[in-house]
Amino acid sequence: MNRTTTDLAALDSLGSMGGLFSTTVLYALACGVAVGGGLALLAVAVRGLPATPEHEKRKARRRSDELIRFAGRRGSLAALVGLAVLLLTRWTVAGIAAAVLVFFWDRLFGGAGEERAAMRRVEALASWTESLRDTIAGAVGLEQAIPASARAAAPVLRPHLDALVDRLRSRTPLPDALQQLADEIDDASADIIVAALILNARLRGPGLRQVLGALAKSSREEVDMRQRVMAQRASTRRSVQIVVAVSVAFVLGLSIFNREFVEPYGTAVGQLVLACVCGLFALGFWWLRKLSTIETPERFLVRDESSVRFVRPQTPGAVPGQQAPLQPEEGVRR
Repeated sequence: MNRTTTDLAALDSLGSMGGLFSTTVLYALACGVAVGGGLALLAVAVRGLPATPEHEKRKARRRSDELIRFAGRRGSLAALVGLAVLLLTRWTVAGIAAAVLVFFWDRLFGGAGEERAAMRRVEALASWTESLRDTIAGAVGLEQAIPASARAAAPVLRPHLDALVDRLRSRTPLPDALQQLADEIDDASADIIVAALILNARLRGPGLRQVLGALAKSSREEVDMRQRVMAQRASTRRSVQIVVAVSVAFVLGLSIFNREFVEPYGTAVGQLVLACVCGLFALGFWWLRKLSTIETPERFLVRDESSVRFVRPQTPGAVPGQQAPLQPEEGVRR
């Protein structure tokens, strides 16, 4: 009863305050946001959205699948932590903030793992390019050099090269197989190497060995640059994690062992202030994450749809203009 009376008094005091926290101003802000959002949705509905390329749709589907798997792993843990914080502090905003922090912990503070994975991929590309260059130096054609160099490739690149070798054995044209390799790796550094291989596969000109050597050297330099940047950011990333951990532990400690000191945060106005503080912390975390991200160029070796299709020959009595169900083992490529 006393808690309800305190909340009602806080709401009355919030409405009686002038300036930004007055009821009239809050209603006006809410109406402005609703009207602005409605106008924005109306403009989008009238103008429409640009057509999304096929490779962007595939990337969006992969990201949605990763998000679903990520939510399944993290969702339960975030819910448990948020419920525990809510029971300990009896603050709704603190419980929600703790759940959100746990759910997005890897996205906010997991940049080191992504950078290491990207460096391993670029280093594997450099090693494979050097192996391919040395194999071609022995007067071996590109179709024979690729399977030979795939055997000694790094584990991060081996599945993609094995798939490339399988396509070549199934008589897929070399440019099409290389294009599919670039789509599977999905990296701008791989696009440069694959583009040089596609040009050589189509033109059969000299100088491929020198080009592959230069590309391998460039990839090695990129790996060295990323390692230096990552070493410089390691201390900053660790400092940010320590600040976050100390701040959360301090707030939880006060709410558990010194309730009188943080009692104002239990009111409606206190929860509003706490939500603003958590929002500022979240904005700061997002900004630091943005600064720690290495900007990489976009891929240029993309295509909207495959240039190789498999169709069955028309059977007697089939309706003209219709194709029979696809069966790759019986089809012919065109």
